[in-house]
Amino acid sequence: MVYAIVRAGGRQEKVSVGDYVTLNRVAGEAGSTIELPALLLVDGEKVTSAAAELAQVTVTAEVLEDLRGPKIVIQKYKNKTGYKKRQGHRQELTKVKITGINA
Repeated sequence: MVYAIVRAGGRQEKVSVGDYVTLNRVAGEAGSTIELPALLLVDGEKVTSAAAELAQVTVTAEVLEDLRGPKIVIQKYKNKTGYKKRQGHRQELTKVKITGINA
C-alpha cells in the first residue's frame, strides 16, 4: 500500500490515491489540478523521509468544490461590567480528490 503524508493548509494529512480530503481554502477552480508537498512517503516496506528524495515526489490532487465549514459561535462575557460579545465564524474549505502519488 502506497500512502504519503502531505502538508496542506497548515496541517498534515495522510493520503493515498483515490482519497477525498477537505483542506483549508486552496487557490484553484473546480476541476483544476494542484500539487501538494510530500513530507513522508511509504511504499510497502520502503519509507522515504529524506528531503532530497522527497523533492522528486509529486502528490497531485483534483479540486472538486469550494465549501464552508460548520458555524462556530464565539462568546465573550465579563461578569458585573455589562460586557458581552457574540461572534460567529465559518472556515473556508476546499474538497479535493487525490489522483496520483509519483515517486
